[in-house]
Amino acid sequence: MRRCGWSTHDPDYLAYHDREWGAPVSDDRKLFEFLVLEGAQAGLSWLTILRRREGYRKAFAGFNPRRVARFGQREVDRLLQDAGIIRNRLKIRAAIRNAQVFLEIQREFGSFSAYQWRFVGGKPIQNRFRSLAQMPATSSVSDAFSRDLKRRGMSFVGSTIIYAHMQAVGMVNDHIMGCFRCRELAALGRSFRPDGLTPPRPRP
Repeated sequence: MRRCGWSTHDPDYLAYHDREWGAPVSDDRKLFEFLVLEGAQAGLSWLTILRRREGYRKAFAGFNPRRVARFGQREVDRLLQDAGIIRNRLKIRAAIRNAQVFLEIQREFGSFSAYQWRFVGGKPIQNRFRSLAQMPATSSVSDAFSRDLKRRGMSFVGSTIIYAHMQAVGMVNDHIMGCFRCRELAALGRSFRPDGLTPPRPRP
């Protein structure tokens, strides 16, 4: 069974590749989870974060944005002592502030999913790369998405981080051609409907 080359050298990567990476996500809590994890990854490998995922789940209230948004100095001090996560003060404070902005976006759009999926018109982009070397680190969509999140007050959401987020939650299908998940997710993408996103009206 052929897979993307990055996934084959570690069992944690293998499981993540086969079960999650690139599958379209519309659940807001899962979207918030990936925003926290990808912000934590900045300057580190994704494998480092994957191996701490359960630690992050416990430390950040099961990735409940409402609870995280209420974290204060006591919680920051606790997290700075938590060996189960990356103990970086800026990243911890960013996750809390990002949770607050996340809730503001939910109130404006009905769900974060509805807001996020608007950037790709409600459908996953189906890229058809033949090798990892063809895969970009950013795109015009991640540039726009990142720019809007920053304008709203989020941090650790640069275009490279946001493109990784888009890959993780299936806004783009970047499994290389020939990988068994490329075809599976292309089929899944055709029937995917993001939560809360109003389909465009047909033109008269």
